[in-house]
Amino acid sequence: MNLERYKIKTSTSIMEFEFISIGKKGEIVKVVQYSPTGIPNVYNLGFGDKDLITGKISDSVISDNGDGQMVLATVAATIFEFTKTYPSSQVIAVGVSKSRTRLYQIGISNNLQEIGKSFDIYGYVQGKWTPFEKGNNYDAFLAKKKE
Repeated sequence: MNLERYKIKTSTSIMEFEFISIGKKGEIVKVVQYSPTGIPNVYNLGFGDKDLITGKISDSVISDNGDGQMVLATVAATIFEFTKTYPSSQVIAVGVSKSRTRLYQIGISNNLQEIGKSFDIYGYVQGKWTPFEKGNNYDAFLAKKKE
């Protein structure tokens, strides 16, 4: 994707990414983590702010740093990097709240044409996965790299 994004620091396993959000509230360290779900080749995308004292990640904090689009573009870039290393993997993303899930949905919808060049995107609703369609509301999202 050709959207403006932050520089990413990557772990050696390519399972964790870190970047710094720079905005109206200063610098905030953000972390994206990919963790196995127990289903072969399916990983959960975890995302949040890093507490610099404890090192813990909070996915419920609302930073409101004024750079939301750039943060979402950076998170999306980690999916591209993760699936380069793990090409048969599928990535699930779920917001910690309905409003956060809606934010993810808006980001996908706004960039669906570009995302669709590299990934098949599915939405989870009423107990099943269906191809993502703009205008539908979903509870979760799944990205699978196109072969």
